[in-house]
Amino acid sequence: MASLTRVLLPTFSQFPHHSSTSTCTKIYTISSTTRRRFSVFSMSESNRTTVLVTGAGGRTGQIVYKKLKERSTEYIARGLVRTEESKEKIGGEDDVFIGGRPEFYFEEGSNPEQVDWEGQKNQIDAAKAAGVKQIVLVGSMGGTNINHPLNSLGNGNILVWKRKAEQYLADSGLPYTIIRAGGLQDKEGGVRELLIGKDDELLETETKTIARPDVAEVCIQALQFEEAKFKAFDLASKPEGSGTPTKDFKALFSQVNTRF
Repeated sequence: MASLTRVLLPTFSQFPHHSSTSTCTKIYTISSTTRRRFSVFSMSESNRTTVLVTGAGGRTGQIVYKKLKERSTEYIARGLVRTEESKEKIGGEDDVFIGGRPEFYFEEGSNPEQVDWEGQKNQIDAAKAAGVKQIVLVGSMGGTNINHPLNSLGNGNILVWKRKAEQYLADSGLPYTIIRAGGLQDKEGGVRELLIGKDDELLETETKTIARPDVAEVCIQALQFEEAKFKAFDLASKPEGSGTPTKDFKALFSQVNTRF
């Protein structure tokens, strides 16, 4: 069954105001249980960066939010969820806002083109208008294969429209990092060697999955290194116990030589 998350962002005026001298960086996070997407909003205050994780109530989004909270000397975490229940699930603090209405199905009359292309395009346009400095987007591998099984779900071509939105972001002029994650696993992070690929070549191997905490960590690390900007890549990992756990993220991003 198709499972889509559609996030309607609240107006920027709903979020805490910062001084006019602060630098605005944003990461949107749009996640779906079939295939995921992330983006983040952040503003610099003194030596810390405020980061808004949209979809913070999702299984991967909440890991990003919690990791940011644990690094309070570097980041001021903000979360955007769709319900009071989701807010309570991640702690219910005042830095979690309720807004947007993700849908885990296609409403009657809607389709992947509207949700995964038009919805994403609108958010990218809004982010650009708001002075965004960087967008980190988490999508999915499989977008190069028109015959991928996911394209037969939800009225068809889900990955095709997601890929089109990614291309729009790459062409937007905004600094971006597009992470196309492999199959997400609810396992411990930080104990595997991460693998970078392109054009779905990792799907042809035995290493095509990745732990959610590792995806979350790569999202945050992408904010720290210039080597992560203007790049798109597939992401998976070796099995635990095989290879050396990845610690040098600058080196990881340096492996990427493709903009899309």
